[in-house]
Amino acid sequence: MDFVAIIVGLVLLIKGGDLLLDAAVALSLKINIPKIVIGMTVVSFATSAPELIVSIKSALKGYPDLALGNVVGSNIANLAFVLGVILIISPIRVTKSFYKTDWPIMMIATLLFYSFFQADGYLSQVEGGILFVLLLIFLIYLLFFQKKAVIEEKVEIDEKEMLLTQLTFIFFAGGFFLWLGSEVLVNSAVSLATSLGISERIISISVVSIGTSIPELSASIIAIINKEKAISIGNLIGSNIFNILAVMGITAMIHPISVMDREILDIDFFWMILVSLLIFPLVFIPKKMCLGRLEGFCLLIIYGLFLNQMFT
Repeated sequence: MDFVAIIVGLVLLIKGGDLLLDAAVALSLKINIPKIVIGMTVVSFATSAPELIVSIKSALKGYPDLALGNVVGSNIANLAFVLGVILIISPIRVTKSFYKTDWPIMMIATLLFYSFFQADGYLSQVEGGILFVLLLIFLIYLLFFQKKAVIEEKVEIDEKEMLLTQLTFIFFAGGFFLWLGSEVLVNSAVSLATSLGISERIISISVVSIGTSIPELSASIIAIINKEKAISIGNLIGSNIFNILAVMGITAMIHPISVMDREILDIDFFWMILVSLLIFPLVFIPKKMCLGRLEGFCLLIIYGLFLNQMFT
């Protein structure tokens, strides 16, 4: 029965990603802002909704490692597994905003997030508030300082002429399908994993995080198919930023998070920082401002090594 539920969850996620991307592209043309900004805000927030829901629910039920492991594992999966799969499907040219804004902000958020936990193994409500305020500053910066960037590609006329109410409905419908699909997928996967006797940390870092990263994968693959590559790479980096600043920030403000299993800090955080750092040189080596299939295979190998060390 769990396998059937997993398939249903995947179908809902793919449909949700399709609807969400349609709304994001049309919205970017209507309000005349870059697609990379739309990918890092609207799409990223909607695809991070499963992580937010799972983390809040886990923290409130007294499973802090599940809440924390979900975000750490999801951030690793986004940049190693999801990006790896995308690059094998199609190479991506990277814009200057990657090293001027996107990657530096992601690294600042990642290191700050780690420093909060490393100090005392605890993310307080005040620290959660700091993360959330940084998110608001980040969004304001994107909307006011990157708004003048040139929109690279055009879409079909019927998308441009859609009413705002239609776009709003499509956006929320896509977000709802993503949320529902993630809930079905994660619940069934956790049920299956629990029956096999897997620990809370391993469940959160692997099964739950991969499940909640599927919206990013489906939205990014659809973006590649529709030749909206700016949204694809922006969505992944933006989702990692949202996972830390929004998901962990909001969750900690509602309920502080304590680390129960030290391996999350000693091992899993290390992998998250390593993968985040590795993306930067891969953008410039061997081909400048381009991520290709070779880099995709490297990222998938790294993700495989990460999973292997966790289960051995």
